[in-house]
Amino acid sequence: QVQLVESGGGLVQAGGSLRLSCAASGRTFSMYAMGWFRQAPGKEREFVAAINWSGGSTYYADSVKGRFTISRDNAKNTVSLQMNSLKPEDTAVYYCAGDRRAGPLRTRIYEYDYWGQGTQVTVSS
Repeated sequence: QVQLVESGGGLVQAGGSLRLSCAASGRTFSMYAMGWFRQAPGKEREFVAAINWSGGSTYYADSVKGRFTISRDNAKNTVSLQMNSLKPEDTAVYYCAGDRRAGPLRTRIYEYDYWGQGTQVTVSS
């Protein structure tokens, strides 16, 4: 079992930056691929980025490619999302998620096994 806790959300002006962190409990953190998703008011939860167990492979949604960077530190059991050049449309609750299966990075909600409680990111125009 893995428990995930996000932090780092807040209010930022358009063009600014935020860094989200997700702390994981459990010794098997390094075995999991990790992902970030987000859910804006009135919209479905959507994929943002994913990273494999070693950190050597990443994948991004087109909407954030070139602006967001996902990374992980297995020694500290953390995964981070550096968000630059933020836009008002990035406003959402951001969730980290863990995928316990090997294989390609996944982008669908139902493919992830563990979820954090979310952290709010608000980008003002």
